[in-house]
Amino acid sequence: MTTNTPPTSGVQLIEVAPELAGQRIDNFLITALKGVPKTLVYRILRKGEVRVNKGRVKPEYKIQAGDIVRVPPVRLPERDEPAPVAQGLLQRLEAAIVYEDKALIVMNKPAGIAVHGGSGLSFGVIEALRQLRPDAKELELVHRLDRDTSGLLMIAKKRSMLRHLHAALRGDGVDKRYMALVRGHWPTSKKQVNAPLLKSNLRSGERMVEVSDEGKEALTLFRVLRRFGEFATIVEARPITGRTHQIRVHTLHAGHMIAGDSKYGDEDFSREIRELGGKRLFLHAYALTVPLPDGGELKLEAPVDEVWAKTIERLSAS
Repeated sequence: MTTNTPPTSGVQLIEVAPELAGQRIDNFLITALKGVPKTLVYRILRKGEVRVNKGRVKPEYKIQAGDIVRVPPVRLPERDEPAPVAQGLLQRLEAAIVYEDKALIVMNKPAGIAVHGGSGLSFGVIEALRQLRPDAKELELVHRLDRDTSGLLMIAKKRSMLRHLHAALRGDGVDKRYMALVRGHWPTSKKQVNAPLLKSNLRSGERMVEVSDEGKEALTLFRVLRRFGEFATIVEARPITGRTHQIRVHTLHAGHMIAGDSKYGDEDFSREIRELGGKRLFLHAYALTVPLPDGGELKLEAPVDEVWAKTIERLSAS
């Protein structure tokens, strides 16, 4: 007689992505080992079975970009096979791929789709791509975009490419540029916002970020692209650092909130944009330049969606 026992994962070596830097190792493991009881997470930390850069760490250790976290084999609860992603969404995401080679996929992610499942979502971009590319066994997100942000998103198909791009993100090798529709008349002279950002979690589990002297250094460069009188401006935002919600909080700090931002925006301004048909967050990752391992350079631009384009058309005519 055989008994079904929960599967056991093997040893994992996880490289910390730049956008995950700063969080405690215990919280990192709780997220990475979904379904594993917290008591087990703290036990393997206490016993020294988790190593960071080959050394023991305490639960309060804050991980850094590029850290190599060794996670021992743990018994995972049995899980049902993930529900298949709807065919219509798979086709939409397939059509959104703007570049693909043997090691990298770049997608013009639609607004409203999360990059991964969790927090009540059964799937995101990465789960869908694993269905679309079942032979690509090492698919991993290189970086993240907020669920409601659209634009260029990199997904590595090989571990070597993931390491290469993480190293480039830690340096200054990757140039990411966003477009944002913001409230009011952004001064041409305002070319940067340099304000430290502090991340916190509310009781509801919602993540909030605010400008604080206790936060991490954060710098965003800005350039005016188009004006709509005193009512609104389209700006280009180039984040030099990669903090959570950085552009959204820096535009708020500057007094020019992004249209459609339910967390950091101005409701009156967002309502006026919605009345023009703009029912989305007006933040789009439109340009990307990345160094390739062979010494070449990949430059991509991604168009805005129909909702954005038609809203700007109506705004111009109003």
